[in-house]
Formats: sequence, structure tokens, C-alpha cells
Amino acid sequence: MPNTVSFNENYPVIEKSDELYKRALGLIPSVTQTLAKGPTQFVNGASPKYLVKGKGSHVWDVDGNEYIDYNMGIGPLSLGYAYDKVDEAVKKQLEDGITFSLMHPLEVEVAELIKEVIPNAEAVRYSKTGADVTSAAVRLARAYTGKNKVLCCGYHGWHDWYVSVTARNYGIPEAVQAITYTFSYNDIDSLKKVIEDDVAAVILEPVVFQEPKDDFLHQVAALCEEKGVLLIFDEMWTGFRMALGGAQEYFGITPDLATYSKAVANGMPISILTGKRKVMDLADEDIFFYTTFGGEALSLAATVATINEMKEKNVQSFLDSQGQKLKDGYNEIATKLDLGYTKAVGYNWRSMVTFDASAGDPLLLKSLVQQEVIKRGVLWSGFHNLCFCHSDADVEHTLKVYEEVLPILKKAVEDGTVESSIKGIPVQPVFRKTDNFNMKPLKK
Repeated sequence: MPNTVSFNENYPVIEKSDELYKRALGLIPSVTQTLAKGPTQFVNGASPKYLVKGKGSHVWDVDGNEYIDYNMGIGPLSLGYAYDKVDEAVKKQLEDGITFSLMHPLEVEVAELIKEVIPNAEAVRYSKTGADVTSAAVRLARAYTGKNKVLCCGYHGWHDWYVSVTARNYGIPEAVQAITYTFSYNDIDSLKKVIEDDVAAVILEPVVFQEPKDDFLHQVAALCEEKGVLLIFDEMWTGFRMALGGAQEYFGITPDLATYSKAVANGMPISILTGKRKVMDLADEDIFFYTTFGGEALSLAATVATINEMKEKNVQSFLDSQGQKLKDGYNEIATKLDLGYTKAVGYNWRSMVTFDASAGDPLLLKSLVQQEVIKRGVLWSGFHNLCFCHSDADVEHTLKVYEEVLPILKKAVEDGTVESSIKGIPVQPVFRKTDNFNMKPLKK
């Protein structure tokens, strides 16, 4: 019998997952289309690799095992899997068609809806992925300012201008690598020291897990205005989760440009670029930003349904409330067990469980916890990504799982058996960092 969301006696059988994985190895480089979904981010040998069904906050793998999901498609599932109102909107549109030879009315209707909820949305454009619109924002900033360099903070996708600052920058010309640099979050001096005359834009995730300190975001906005640099908010995570109007609304800052994807269409592929009219007007004739599927109607219909549901149900308040129960509950259990080396940090709607190196390799600690919570019916990669369908019963079960698993971690740390307790290849590191890498050399 496949495992269910319960305190299962055995680890899940993952035979079909592993069969598919073996077939993929010779065909698909890295075997995954999304790094965070791939086998390097789960204990390879003890964790499922392929999912085939989702409903609400639960998912089922190819072997039939059921889990409460706290990854939520790595962000897009803001309401939940197979959410009725969104699915109904998609099915209704599907009856009339998906992509057409002329523009579709939903392109206008969604733009009007976005303008209502996003503070800087004087103009709106669409694409399919977050990387598309962040790259478009950078191009607009360069066109508007007549400058070249970009300073970034956070993760901004796979395109050349950003990936040039990561460890995976093979294939990117040195000339591109020479015009993008990073600065450190919550360190305004790191930004002040590197802004120079040829900087076109500062782009950052308004928050990742840290909260801004000492009015950091307001200081960034003021510095950009002073220097004639465009401010771009990458709101892939904060958009439609932190508040309906994203971090712009939450912090009361109106950036020149902003980018969205993930939560806005509950799993359907769409990304959105918003901005001030004076900048966005350059997209009329001066820059080229077009794609065949930018006006694809199913995703636009899903966007309307998702935003309307968020407005009607006050979804952001729910995510905050349920997320607080998980974050605070985890920390209470860890404190009770005197586990000073692990805690849940971040905002309630998206918190992360951290592990301190004082107790051992953080990735090994994480791997052991992941392996044990998956056994107990919780699909987990260190995050609490909340959706509107995460019920009280889901939260209660998850906290009970933590009450059983964290003592296992404690004993393994004390006995020095963490690595030997992992039933497969541990979680591997990724290149993602949010500060202190590829810092721009300071002028002498």
C-alpha cells in the first residue's frame, strides 16, 4: 500500500519514480527543468522524484504516495492544486481557444485588473516566465537611462545578464559579465560604494527571508532617485503573497519597474512586467519585447480568477495566519528540545528552516529532517510555502511530525550519526546566494 499523510511505518516505495529517473538520465541534462524540483534538492534514494496529481494542499507521486506539499510548485500554487474557480475559468476559456491570430480581450481586462492592485502599474506587459520580464525590465532601464551596468541582489532567473554573476556563468561573454554586479541585502553602504555614473538599474528581491532593517528599502529607493538610477523590484515571491499589491503595497515604495509571476495565476504560466508610463513607453517602439505566447488566453483567464479569489477571500491574511502557526510551532518545538542550531526564519507566508553549522554540515542536517518528514507524509525541502488550501489539519499534522522528527535529529547529532542515518544521496548545494558574491571591485 502506498504511504498516506500519516505516521507511516516505512519509507515510501519509490520504484516508479526511480524507473523514470533512470530513463531521464540519458535524455535530459540534469534530468529536471527546474533545479529546485530536481533530485539534487531531495534525498536521492529516499524521496519521490515525480508527482502526477495534486488537489488542494496535497500531492501524489507516481507510486501513489500522498503528501502535504510545502513547495507548492516552487511558488505558483497560491490558492492550491486543482482549485475549482481557477480550473473552471481555464476550462471555460479552453472551449473557445488558447492562442489566437490576433490579440485577445483578456489582455486588456487583466491589465486593468493589475493596475487596480499594483501601485506602479501605469502600464503592463506579459510574458511566460520570471526571467523573461526581469530581462525586459533591465533592457528598459538601459534604454531609458542610456547606461549599461546593473546592480542586483537576490535571484533573478537564468538569462545572461544575471547568471553572469553566479558560478554557472559558462557560455556568457566576458563583456556581459563585466556589467552586472551584486550588493548585499541590508547593507546600504555596499550599494553606495558601487553605484557609479554608468549604472542603469538596481534590481532586488524586496525580501527573501530577511526583513529589511533601518529602512533599507526606502534608503535604496532614495539612493536610486538621487543617482538617476531606475529601481526594479523582482516580486516573484512577494507579489500577491506579501500583500495583494506585493512588497510595493506592503512597504509603501513605488519602484520604477516591477516583475511578477508565480502566485498570480495559481500555476498557469504567465509573468507580468509593470512600471511607470515614462519608462514603459519605450516598449512601444524603442525596445523589442514580444513573444508568441505572451497573450495566451488560458493563463490570462486563470489570472483573473486567481486575483478575484484573492480579493474576495483575503487570501494574504490567511497565508500569514497559517504560516505563523507553522513557523512559531517549529521554533517552540526546537526550543523545548534545546536545539539551538535550527530555527524557522522569514515571513509567515514563506518561512525557511535553517540549520547552524555548529551542529554539523547544514545540508546533512536538512537531509535527515527531510527524509523523516517525507516518511510521515510531508513533502518538504526546508520551506513553508503556504497556499490557501493548507488547512488546520495540515498544520496540526505537520507540527506533530516535527515533534517526532526533531528528537531524531537531536539524537543523531549527539551520537554523530547524522550522515550514516541518511538513506541515499544527501541534498546538494545550489549556486543561489543573495549577498557577498561577485561584488564590484571598489575604486581606489
